Amino acid sequence: MKAIKQVLLPERRRQVPEQFSWVDQALVQQHFIDRCDARSAALYLFLVTVSDAQGLSYYGASTLARRLRLSDEEFARARQQLIDLELIAYRSPLYQVLALPGTVAAPRPAPRAQAISGSQPVSLATLLQQAQARRG
Repeated sequence: MKAIKQVLLPERRRQVPEQFSWVDQALVQQHFIDRCDARSAALYLFLVTVSDAQGLSYYGASTLARRLRLSDEEFARARQQLIDLELIAYRSPLYQVLALPGTVAAPRPAPRAQAISGSQPVSLATLLQQAQARRG
């Protein structure tokens, strides 16, 4: 018998925050996480969390190392491991969290000019694009 999933604490249900960030499940399913040491995984999580919608972040190496409690050498090794695994790109001072190798992004539907009504489903990507366009 298959268990039915129920939300345990409805009042604590996760919502997409204004500063949207996410971790691709392929990180686990395709064993990328298995190839990272703990320092690299911590750096990856930090970068995913602080990156913008394009995966970009300008955190400095010394700030990242301090926040993650890594020596400069440990930080450099962690960053290089993520680069070697093609999880991030780095060109000082800019980091980019990359789409995972071998994954294909779902095609984005063209944004609609009309207001969203409750009668048709709308993708999260479309909603985020519309919200970003309204902000200017």
